[in-house]
Amino acid sequence: MRLSVAIMCKNNEQTIGRTLGSVEDLADEIVAVDSGSTDGTIAMLEQAGARVVSTEWLGYRGTRQKSIDEALGDWVLVLDSDESVLPELAASIAETLDNPRERTGFEVNRKVFYRDCPLNFAWQPEWRLRLFRRGRYHVEGLDPHDYIAPIDPAEPIGRLSGDLRHDSIGQWSEFLSKQGRHARMMAESMHNAGRAGSRLRLVTSPPGTFIKQLVLKQAWRDGTPGWLAASSMAIGTMMKHAALLEIGMERSPESPSSTSPSTQPPTMPRQR
Repeated sequence: MRLSVAIMCKNNEQTIGRTLGSVEDLADEIVAVDSGSTDGTIAMLEQAGARVVSTEWLGYRGTRQKSIDEALGDWVLVLDSDESVLPELAASIAETLDNPRERTGFEVNRKVFYRDCPLNFAWQPEWRLRLFRRGRYHVEGLDPHDYIAPIDPAEPIGRLSGDLRHDSIGQWSEFLSKQGRHARMMAESMHNAGRAGSRLRLVTSPPGTFIKQLVLKQAWRDGTPGWLAASSMAIGTMMKHAALLEIGMERSPESPSSTSPSTQPPTMPRQR
C-alpha cells in the first residue's frame, strides 16, 4: 500500500465531504480517527470507504498521533477534517510518490478560504509538514498547536507545489469563539510546560501580531477578510496571554481561591 490519508474528526459533516473528495484519486486507504461524532460524519466516512477508528479524545497531539499510528501505507498524508487538497497539490503529491527524490517528508502550503475565496496574504505562507514516510515522523508541539516533525532531525525534507485548502472560518463570531477555546487550551499547555504569564506580553504581543499580519504579510490586500483575519489573530493572542496570567493566579499558593478555610489565619477578637 502506497499512500494512507490520516484524518482526525468529530462532528465535521459540513467540511469533511470536501476533504474526502479531494483525495479519492490519491489515497490507497483513508483512516479516520473519530472522537465521538453524533452528526453525519461517520456515515460520510463509511460511504467514502474510509476505515473509521473510534476513540476518546486524546488531545490534538495524541489524537493526531493515533491517526498516524493507524495508517498502513508506506507514505502518510495528514489532513484536518476542514482541509482539502487542491488540484495542483494533488498532482504534486502524485508526482512525488512516483519520484520522492530521496526526501522522506514534504511540506505543503496551507491557505485559508473564506466564503469560497482564498486569503492570499493573511497567514501566508503557512508551510506545514503533511506528507511523509511512515515510521520516520511523529507529532510534537503543545495542544492545540501540534505539528509533524522528523524523529531524526537529519531527515531530508522538501516542499510541494500547490495549496492545501483550509475552510476554518464559517462565521467570524464562531471563529473567535474557537480562538477563545484554543487560547485557554494553549495557555494550559504553556503553564504545564513551566511558562509564566507576562503583563508586558499581554499588552505588546497583540498589537505586534496585528501589525505582522496586516502590514508585514499584507493581509490588507485581502480586503475586509484580511482585516478581520489580522484582528482575530490579535484577539487570540491577547486571550492566550490573559488566560496564562489567569491560570497563574488560580494556581498560585498565594491565591485567595487556593487557600482553604482551615488554613485561613484565625480572626482576632475585637478590642473592647
